[in-house]
Order: sequence, then structure tokens, then C-alpha cells
Amino acid sequence: MKNVRLVIPDLFLPKDFAAEVCAELHLPSLEKLLGRGRSEIIEPVPLENLLCELFDVPCQADAPIAPVSAAFDGLGAGCWLRADPVHLRLQHDQMLLLPNMEISAGEAGQLCASLNGHFAGQGMEFFAPHPQRWYVRLGTLPRIHTRPLSQVIGSDVRGALPTGEEAARWHQVFNEIQMLLFAHPLNESRDARGALPINSVWLWGGGSVMGLLQKSYDNVSSDEVLVEMFAAAAGVPFAAWSEQWCDAENNGKQLLVWTGLRSALQSGDLATWRVALQDFERGYARPLWQALRSGKIARLQIDILGGDSTRRVLLTRGDTWTFWRRARRLAEYSMV
Repeated sequence: MKNVRLVIPDLFLPKDFAAEVCAELHLPSLEKLLGRGRSEIIEPVPLENLLCELFDVPCQADAPIAPVSAAFDGLGAGCWLRADPVHLRLQHDQMLLLPNMEISAGEAGQLCASLNGHFAGQGMEFFAPHPQRWYVRLGTLPRIHTRPLSQVIGSDVRGALPTGEEAARWHQVFNEIQMLLFAHPLNESRDARGALPINSVWLWGGGSVMGLLQKSYDNVSSDEVLVEMFAAAAGVPFAAWSEQWCDAENNGKQLLVWTGLRSALQSGDLATWRVALQDFERGYARPLWQALRSGKIARLQIDILGGDSTRRVLLTRGDTWTFWRRARRLAEYSMV
């Protein structure tokens, strides 16, 4: 029989608006999965770190995302940092970070060329194999700890800059990059046509090139490209997220990672958050519940990321019949 591991970031909302947003949401299967299972609360873990755990990638100061994604994007061996293009906006007394900028491959190439000209001879080389995924290759990994881009979106970056032994040097690099990009002619033309300037990069996820990752799962499905990168590095079959859970394989271990709630929550679009959750109830929670209860799934583990902790729920077929375990409404699981 199949074993399934399901990872969902941002399912639980902050308590100050959870009840209002979740009002009248009809989620019987999801609520039974959460309520009938055996739950434990563990330390909060970013998705990036959890993926390293799932594929047996050792983490030191940072989750080494950069070498995994660099290999996926066709870059060669080396010590890598992600250097993703972002827009920083001064708002009141905060410097807020906005990601996922609309940028063409040509624009990305121009900006990286300017960065390479500025940092020539300093052991740093910038690459943009994808318009929204930039990298810097280094001679040696810096002794710093960085925060994943996903953890700083919409927040004040001044409290999230690199820490560690070489932090001061990389704060200087951060400032130099901002000054260079702020004055770049390409950003002047972007501003003239109403597009946000690319006025900084976010440095994170440092690591060196690694071999084939541990093949911990027989198949993987997700709506997050980072999960696809890990699956590719491990040689595991990957399927893009579909509207309906696919039970094509009768045996083996399946990993499902759904981030459909994250972008809606980060942008404050709670109506889209509700719609996405209702679609998940129909397409995934209900068939997973039915498959578990009928014995098609031997074991289901759900990891819910977000807030100040991670909730882990374990279910077997027998748990589906524990009717005395009350299925609580989603708003009651607030993690803040």
C-alpha cells in the first residue's frame, strides 16, 4: 500500500483574523484528517529546510538551496549563493521586500553584467539562467547565515540581513549592489514605463555542488519549482500539481507539497486563499480521506508549516474510525 507525506505551508491563519476568514468554509474531509490523526507540535521549520530533511541533504549554517537550484538551471560546479532580484520599498520606518519581479531575460542579463563589472576581481560572478533566479558563484562559501527569500517577503529586510563571522562584509556587498542598481539606466527606463525597479538582490541558500541526492520517495508532486528541483537532483519522477490527487501508483512512497495558500497570504488576498482551500478540499483532502479509510493508503503524514511552530499529523486506516476524536474547525488551529 501507498505511504503519503503531505506538506502544506500557511494553512493556519493568525488568530486575529482566522475566525472571520474561515467562517462558513466547508472543509469536512480536511478537518477530519486534522482531527482524527495523532498530532504533535514541533519547532518551526522553513519549507527550504524541510526539503533538505526530506531528501537527506545536510544543513549547516544555511539550507544549501543554491547548488540544487543551480544544477537544475544548468549551471556548473562551484560554491553558490542565490542572488534573486527584488524590489525594496521604504515604507514608514521599514524597508519592505517585494519578490517575483516582472523582468525579461534580457534585462536580467544586463543587470548581471553590470554586477560582474562592479565586482570584477573580487571572487564573485553573477549569473541569471532564469529571469527570476539569479546566482553568484564564489571561490569559497562565506561564513554567514542567511534567511530564505520566502521568509522575508513583505517584511523589513533590515532585521533579516546575513549574520555570522563575515556578516559585515556581506552587508557592504548588499549596500553596493543597491547603489549600483538604483542608478542603473535600465531601472530608469523601467520606472518610466511604470514597472518597479530591480533595486536589490536577496542573497541566500549558500552551498557547494553536491552529487545525486537521496531517493527518499518514489514520486513527487508539487506546485513549487523548488520541490521539482530536489526531485530532479534525486532522480525521482515529478508531476506538476493537478486539480485532483492522482493515485496512479498502488505502492511506494509519495510526497505532495502544496504551496497554493502561501502567495495568497503573502499578498493579503484572503478571498483567493479561501477559494484555493476549497479546491484543495475537493481535489485532495476528500480523496485522500477516502483512500485512507478504504485501505488504499497505509499511512498519511501531514506537515503544516507556518506561524511559530509546525504541526505534524500522522494517520493510519484505524485513525479514520476514531469517531470520538473531535474534528475541530480550521480556525481553531491558529498557530499565532
